[in-house]
Amino acid sequence: MCVTAVESRPAGVIGTSQSPSRRPVGARVKAFVALTKPRIIELLLITTVPVMFLAQRGVPDLKLVLLTSIGGYLSAGGANALNMYIDRDIDALMDRTSQRPLVTGMVSPRECLAFGITLAVVSTLLFGLTVNWLSAWLALGALLFYVVVYTMLLKRRTAQNIVWGGIAGCMPVLIGWSSVTNSLSWAPVVLFAVIFFWTPPHYWPLSMKVKEDYARVGVPMLPVIASNKVVARQIVIYSWVMVGVSLLLTPLGYTGWFYTAVALAAGGWWLWEAHALQNRARAQATGAKLKEMRLFHWSITYVSLLFVAVAVDPFLR
Repeated sequence: MCVTAVESRPAGVIGTSQSPSRRPVGARVKAFVALTKPRIIELLLITTVPVMFLAQRGVPDLKLVLLTSIGGYLSAGGANALNMYIDRDIDALMDRTSQRPLVTGMVSPRECLAFGITLAVVSTLLFGLTVNWLSAWLALGALLFYVVVYTMLLKRRTAQNIVWGGIAGCMPVLIGWSSVTNSLSWAPVVLFAVIFFWTPPHYWPLSMKVKEDYARVGVPMLPVIASNKVVARQIVIYSWVMVGVSLLLTPLGYTGWFYTAVALAAGGWWLWEAHALQNRARAQATGAKLKEMRLFHWSITYVSLLFVAVAVDPFLR
């Protein structure tokens, strides 16, 4: 393993007069929760639970939904904690990550490492013993892919980091399906592909906004090494493929008119926003005029609407 080193201020610059264990209990609890990146996990659960409804063709066992959600949260939380442990050097130099628990010193690196490993073990056992072992191995595979392949190998080496590293974020759809059926089929594979092609045009607008942060620490996100015009063109290409793939579920017989209508409407609006961003980039708009975060915010709404449609569609067929 080779990780690019960067000059950084020591972790825990804020309030280093006390050891982490002497901090207020409430603040410490919040810090450990923050290590799991709850807002990101919300998106993962949005792509997990609806697929369970699709797999069941109705309402799945609610206990199974709860166990799958808890297992998914713990597994993703463990991956995120380990990601923060590995990236603590560059997190200290980036504005958007400067308040993370390891940087402020609220949690020590050793505690973070132990916390992440514990969540990984507990989540795998929880999945295996209460859901099924196929879901357990898929969750563990997602965790290892995010930590090893994305964080350790890709993130600091290639502008394709978020493209291939995004595979970890695609795994919840497979886990949601397998938790109900203990098997896989074409439906979760199609949705896996939707998230795969969704991830770059979802993340690149944010990277355009904070590219100075990434440039400062030597992380070659695409907006750091390419012009806004090039990034916007890539966003448009991935967006068209994503929308096209999202429409495959209906001809394959997994969804009906409701899902198709939502996929067309939401996908059409996405393409409008993606092309609008490309037009602004071609016009060499910069700063607030580029409005790159419009697509980032819409991307979250899009995936939420699409997967709500996945869950609702079985009841309308």
